[in-house]
Amino acid sequence: MAILGSIIKGIIDISDKVIPESNPLEEQEEVLKSLLEKAKDTQFGKHYDFNAILESENPATLFAEKLPYFDYNSINEAWWSKLHEGETDVTWPGTPHYFALSSGTTGKSSKRIPVTDEMVDAIRMAGIKQVGALAHFDLEPDFFEKEIMMLGSSTDLAKRNGHEEGEISGISASNIPFWFRGYYKPGEDIAKIEDWDERVQHIAEKAEEWDIGALSGIPSWIELMLEKVIEYHNLNNIHEIWPNLQVYTSGGVAFQPYEKSFNALLGKPITVIDTYLASEGFIAFQARPETDAMKLVTDNGIYFEFVPMIPDYINQDGSLVQDAPVISLADVEEETDYILIISTVSGAWRYLIGDTIAFTNKERAEIKITGRTKFFLNTVGSQLSVNKMEAAVQELEGQFDIKIPEFTIAAKRNPEDDEFYHYWYLGTETSVSNEELADALDKSLQEANKNYGVARSKALKGVFVNTVSPEIFYEWSGANKKKGGQVKMEKVMNEEKFAEWEEFVQKQSTN
Repeated sequence: MAILGSIIKGIIDISDKVIPESNPLEEQEEVLKSLLEKAKDTQFGKHYDFNAILESENPATLFAEKLPYFDYNSINEAWWSKLHEGETDVTWPGTPHYFALSSGTTGKSSKRIPVTDEMVDAIRMAGIKQVGALAHFDLEPDFFEKEIMMLGSSTDLAKRNGHEEGEISGISASNIPFWFRGYYKPGEDIAKIEDWDERVQHIAEKAEEWDIGALSGIPSWIELMLEKVIEYHNLNNIHEIWPNLQVYTSGGVAFQPYEKSFNALLGKPITVIDTYLASEGFIAFQARPETDAMKLVTDNGIYFEFVPMIPDYINQDGSLVQDAPVISLADVEEETDYILIISTVSGAWRYLIGDTIAFTNKERAEIKITGRTKFFLNTVGSQLSVNKMEAAVQELEGQFDIKIPEFTIAAKRNPEDDEFYHYWYLGTETSVSNEELADALDKSLQEANKNYGVARSKALKGVFVNTVSPEIFYEWSGANKKKGGQVKMEKVMNEEKFAEWEEFVQKQSTN
């Protein structure tokens, strides 16, 4: 009998029963006041008169009126750049001990996002809340005695000008509690290896020594690691070496596009739990098994606002127009796309994180990620969000019985007739012709999306599809990877980036 596991499961069950039901609206009011109070004497707080906001009858309303929207470029240029010049008390008291290198794919250089000690604590507390939510899932006591494979970026953080920097997964893993280290795999030594391929090779070599019960990481990273372990040990599936694997905690991107290829690596079904950890903070996690939606962390250092996802509110570079209306948590509507705006204990204020979300349950503050503002394809009025693209690709998987774990798309003019077309690259191994896939994809999008159908009848002249091995997508990510990790593949590319991608594909195909 798993005595320790029974004890841990019992503690989680009891904790879940005694913790009072949360009130997201009240929690958000307290978070905003706390943020304003702590930052009122910073350069930023004085500039925008946080004292006056705190003394007002409705701080949330005045906060939205006085502060503009910021994206990374605008807040970094005006404020965060001062941190790199040695200034203190800029947008948050003191100076941050860490900077998260964004694993995003837009821009020529990595973003450096402040991560304060308060944010490290907030991420840790959100992780504990997520563990507490496991009480809602039907897991046997012995699960709580198994080891957890957390596959992120290197924990060997770079030291620079008095702080450390790396991707947020590496920062988080380097701050795991001491009591958790016995469960944590691949362990500190392997986790510090900067080279991704070398790190995965070490994991494959050590795999049979571990009893892994749970996996955590971005789906594409986890898939590559599982494939390497299976290949190294000549297995049919990962359960032949980790028979007690029961849970996968996904994060970073939506899991659904990877579901079919991921399940092909398993010997039996496992529980998939979604999380939403960004460079700017731990945003949400799946708290109950009857839905794949995630609960916003409304009581832990992040204040949320929402802008309706309307193309007129988005500038060409993906930033927000300053007069875009904002909606509080109290006034959101379910199944409506919103642009997510956050203010945090790391000194991000009214910050455009770049994601779009929709509420599936307003009362519980449960959401799903629906896309990216920069990954929103609206050339000639097509109005395609990433979730719509992913739904169409999943329909292709079912229609042709194929796996398509990766794709990318661009809208550009065809030099032969100077008209706009959508150019798709699908990562798949199939004998289905590109023309059949293009017709099916086009038909699916026209049937499901009114705006796309209108665009196809007017300025969007057609669809082209090319299929390439999924490995080429992974090689592209590897060629563009940040320190000790992998970048997330762009679902939507501009013409300049798409030209680089096509050149890369051509080189890989001829090698």
